[in-house]
Amino acid sequence: MQNTLTLANILDDAAFLSLEHQLHLEDVLGAHNWSVDLQEQRFGFDGERPIQCTRFHLLGSAAPGPGSWLWAWANSSIPEPVTELSASLRDFGAKYGIAELADAEIPFGRLPGAQGDPNLVASVFLEAAKAITGNWTSYTGDIGGGTRAAFLIEHPDFRLPAPEPARVMRVLQQGLALRLHDHRRALWSYAQRRGLSAAVAPEDGSFHFSFPGFTATVGFDELNRISGIKGTMQGQQQD
Repeated sequence: MQNTLTLANILDDAAFLSLEHQLHLEDVLGAHNWSVDLQEQRFGFDGERPIQCTRFHLLGSAAPGPGSWLWAWANSSIPEPVTELSASLRDFGAKYGIAELADAEIPFGRLPGAQGDPNLVASVFLEAAKAITGNWTSYTGDIGGGTRAAFLIEHPDFRLPAPEPARVMRVLQQGLALRLHDHRRALWSYAQRRGLSAAVAPEDGSFHFSFPGFTATVGFDELNRISGIKGTMQGQQQD
């Protein structure tokens, strides 16, 4: 049987939950500076709330000079503990026939949606890595000449708290601005991964999400794009 898993599928699976993690990271860090030492395997933030990450993973870098993304596993000068997660993505890509994950270097032109922007290119690979590995918090930093390094970072404070009505509604609304390939898949994946109760209405195909104190109905147009979101928080409806 032919495998149909694609990079686009994986990006949709990551979209909403990744957004919520990044919003949470912004809340945790506030104004900050960052630093990394690959050889000493240290990654930290200084600022309003200093944090030393308990672990971090370098995925790779997007460089405007050559106009390409280079996976960290392809750079032998970087310690293996920092690159082993990127190597697992290489193996995943080889298994499922996703060349963007399996090849050592990816020209920007193979990612038209990223428009040749190093930060957007790095984001594509970070989003894919999140959905595949379950490590959901990311950080990109300029390491000189416009090159962006992409990291997945770990710390107990980066873990999401239990779903909260206002935050989930914000994620659903802000998620409409994301570049989604399959809106239904993206939303369903978010509900499942976030632990929300989810059901499809047989009469119109709308999605219904809920958890204590919150319910939401998401409608779709004839092209299966999100057409509207109605959320109810403790008896108060929000559109």
